[in-house]
Formats: sequence, structure tokens, C-alpha cells
Amino acid sequence: MAEFDYRGRDASGELVTGALEANSERAAADTLIRRGVTPLTIVLRQEKSAKAGFSLFEESINLDDLIVFTRQMYSLTKAGIPILRAIDGLAENSPKKRMRAVLKDVGEQLERGRELSAAMAGHPKVFPRLLIAVVHVGENTGQLEEAFEQLSEYLSKEQDTRKQVKSALRYPMFIISALVIAMFILNIWVIPTFARMFEQFGAELPLPTRILIGTSDFFVSWWPAIIIAMVLGWIGFKRFTTSNDGRLIWDRWKTRMPVFGDLVKRSLLSRFSRSFAVMLRAGVPLTQSLHLVADAVDNYWMAERIEDMRRTIERGEGLTRAAQGTQLFTPLVMQMINVGEETGRVDELLNEVADYYEREVDYDLKSLTARIEPIMLVIVAVMVAIMALGIFTPMWDMMDAYKGR
Repeated sequence: MAEFDYRGRDASGELVTGALEANSERAAADTLIRRGVTPLTIVLRQEKSAKAGFSLFEESINLDDLIVFTRQMYSLTKAGIPILRAIDGLAENSPKKRMRAVLKDVGEQLERGRELSAAMAGHPKVFPRLLIAVVHVGENTGQLEEAFEQLSEYLSKEQDTRKQVKSALRYPMFIISALVIAMFILNIWVIPTFARMFEQFGAELPLPTRILIGTSDFFVSWWPAIIIAMVLGWIGFKRFTTSNDGRLIWDRWKTRMPVFGDLVKRSLLSRFSRSFAVMLRAGVPLTQSLHLVADAVDNYWMAERIEDMRRTIERGEGLTRAAQGTQLFTPLVMQMINVGEETGRVDELLNEVADYYEREVDYDLKSLTARIEPIMLVIVAVMVAIMALGIFTPMWDMMDAYKGR
């Protein structure tokens, strides 16, 4: 269990502070309410030894590191090696300095008698809450080996999906970046050269050429302001998407944007189904599983829908009814969830749902390039046509006028 610091008010209204151990913030709040304390703030306690070892520019622990960690822990626990010895061995051999410091701190806490899940919970930026919850259940049921195996498989599938999405988006991002760079180069260096030449000849310029020259003059005169505006716009966008309301709007739009919306939504539903199945198979209670999975999907809008499911179940409704109320799932998937609930095999059917969505995502990714290429070609063709007409039309007019002499 993790350790939380809290501030609250007792029955007489007096301010009280303290610390307690619980599986989650929600569990800590429930414990305080049972004690007659109304919680004001509940904050996960950070380990001082862990924070002391990190600098301002600390190393990032990515999905690859967690996959390696869970696979190694699975192999070590399966071989019967004690947890403390396994953690110490991984701390010595980890290639990343931050991971070594984290595992060393976890080992020190194990020596003081804390559980592995509680020690890992002191590092929320390294170990996700879903991972900690599954480890906690594995400790309590004596199936820590199976817990690490499930986590390894889940993280590996998550990694494969992310790689596929990044691979599909690499081509359009490259084309868009190239177009932006080409626009700056043409407007700042190329078009002004032609503009001076046209001015020397005193040629009458057609409308497309005048537009190009006017745009180029604007770029040349205001390019520092344009760059500053772009940077400020990016900062403003990041601040908007990190606020609660802004991120909810942005995450919702990502599931509805043209071309990519369905792909993003199916990828999120695949992640939800897979992580939910892992939690249920590990023995985590249904409502707690939904609460943890809401964090795992990493999408505020989807998390709100999952929290709605949890609240519906807490009111006494079944999983199928709760899932139907979100309007996220197709009729086929709803039928699979219903069968899983009736047969008591929800985790197995959720894995089937995850496989279904992963196949859909894989198909969409393979056809994505075929759908994007024509759009990119049209955009490039239009830009080239505008540039060609704007630059070469007055040159042809001047050549005709010269031949007429």
C-alpha cells in the first residue's frame, strides 16, 4: 500500500493532519470518512531519498524500461529468488541512473519491512498506478509471478500499438514539416529575387504574382514576429491542453478529428479493454479497476466515460448496462461484454474485445497511408501550381513582349 499525507476537519470542525496507508486516494478518503474526518487534501507521500537522487533534468523512464523491469521480475520470481535480492540485482545492473536510484530506494524500503507495491507507489512518475495495483494484488494472493507476467504482456502489446501509430503518422508529419520549411525558404529568399527582377523590367504583374510578392514582403518584414507568434501560440496551446477543461476538449476532439479520429478512439478502447482485463484477472475489485483504468487510458474524455461506468456500477447497475450508457462500444462488443458478465468470464471476453480493436487499429494503420497520400499530393500540387503560375506567368509575358519587338 502507498502512504498518503492528508489534511481534513473532524466532527467539531477542527483542522487535523496526518498520514495513513491505503491502496489509492479513494481508499484513503473512505478510511478518513469512517474515522469521522472530512478530507480536504490527500497527497501521495514522496520518498525523500528518491527525490534527493534526481536532478532538474532527470532521465525519463519509458515503456521499454518498464517492459524490461517486469520481464526480469517475472523471470526472477519464477526462479524462486527472494524479492529483495531480485530488486538489488536489478538496481546494480540497470543501464539508467534514475532507474538504479529508484530500485535502490525500493530495496531500502523492503529492508524496512514495507511491501513491494507500497515501495513502488512512492515513485508515481516511474511506476503507473495500474502496475502498482496489480503487484499489490499479486502480493496478497501469493501470485506475484503471474502478476509480473500479465504486466509484461500488457506493456508489450501497448508498446506495439504505440509503435504502429507513430509509424503511420511519420509520413504525413514529414510532408507537413517539409512544406512549412519550403514556404519559409521560398518567401524569404526565392520570391524576393524574382520580385527585384520583375521590378527592373517594369513588367505588369498578374494577380497571382502580386499576391505572392505581397506574401513574401510580409514574411521578410515580419518573420521575427511570425516566429514569436508561433512560439507563443504553441505555449498557449500547451497550457490550454494541460488545464482540466482544455485537456477534456482536446482529448474529445482527438477522437473525432477527420481521418485520424476513428483510429485514436479504437486505440483507446483497445487500451481500456486490455488494461481492464489485466486488473480483473489479477483480482482487483470491479469499481477500483475502472478507477485505475481511467488513468491508464491517458485521455481525459475517455476517462470521464469510464468514471461514469464506475458510478453507474456503484449505484447497483451491471457492467453491461454501465458500458451501454457510455455509447462507446459497438453492438458486437456490447454482446461480448454481456456474455462475459453472464458467464463470469469478463476478463477473457475483454481480452477478446481488445484483440478485436487491435485488429481494427492494425487494419486502419495499414490503410492510413493509402488514404493520406492523395491528400498530401493534392496539397503539394496546389502549392506548386500557385508558385509556378505566380513566378513563371510574368516571365512568359516578358518573353512574348521581347519577341514582339
